[in-house]
Amino acid sequence: MPYLTSPSEIRHIIAEYTKARTLWLDTEVADYKSRRPRLSLIQVLDNPQDMSGDRVYLLDVLDQPDVVAEFVEQIMVNPLIEKVFHNASYDVKFLGSKQVKNITCTLEIAKKIPYYLLPLPNYQLKTLATVLCDFNNIDKQEQNSDWGKRPLTEEQIDYAYLDCIYLAQVHSQLLELQLKANPDPATENLTVLGTRYSQLEQQSKILQSEFEHLQERVKKAMQIQNVSETSYCQLTSYERKTVKVAFAELARLVESEGINLDFPLTLTQKLQKDLGKNLEQLSVDIEETTAWRLTAKNQESDFEDE
Repeated sequence: MPYLTSPSEIRHIIAEYTKARTLWLDTEVADYKSRRPRLSLIQVLDNPQDMSGDRVYLLDVLDQPDVVAEFVEQIMVNPLIEKVFHNASYDVKFLGSKQVKNITCTLEIAKKIPYYLLPLPNYQLKTLATVLCDFNNIDKQEQNSDWGKRPLTEEQIDYAYLDCIYLAQVHSQLLELQLKANPDPATENLTVLGTRYSQLEQQSKILQSEFEHLQERVKKAMQIQNVSETSYCQLTSYERKTVKVAFAELARLVESEGINLDFPLTLTQKLQKDLGKNLEQLSVDIEETTAWRLTAKNQESDFEDE
């Protein structure tokens, strides 16, 4: 885990990184809770197979805006280099912002994978690394340490390089799950899919029915027993306010007061029926879309009654 502080050394490794196809990156930020956060470290891994940290470079860029600018110019805006982050929207704020190109975010990948394939309480890097990659006892304590103080502690340095290793391994596992979640529709086995769909449809009806029934029972019981919170759930109330007016009255007001209230109105089937032939007098925009509905068939028993 080489730790570089010299601008010349950092510029040299930046030049080397321009040859890479993919880089796994993380950042550490000083004064991140203040109005003026400062980029402290850029951690870079160029070999996802590295588990030792030998290929993780820690670039100390605290108060070195020229070096950061060169990293942005050579790496972040280079469309030929894929940059992988976790929660990329945070890191890129300090590394080129809207200029950046070819960014991959493992947080966004994880969020798009169906829950049944990735049933997690959250999508933090620590959680993903623990569940997907069997990393244990991940310590995130140093995340909130003082990254503006020099020299950095050994604990901070260890923490900084490990995150890139976690990131690369998580990225690899997520790509496999992504493929599993998005197979080629042209090669899907419709018999297998249809059978599973039919099974789940019936199960989901039963489960949804029980869930909704239990939900109402719990709400009623908590209200009657004057309990607002249990070990399992919390009951809160809120007021809904709906303002309605007769359409004719609204039309008269708009006309009499000269109010500019011009916006498209969706004509429901009932409104179209009420208007009848008068509909032909209106200049209407018709939008047509195709919707698909999947309905499970009732499967006959494999055995006839004897």
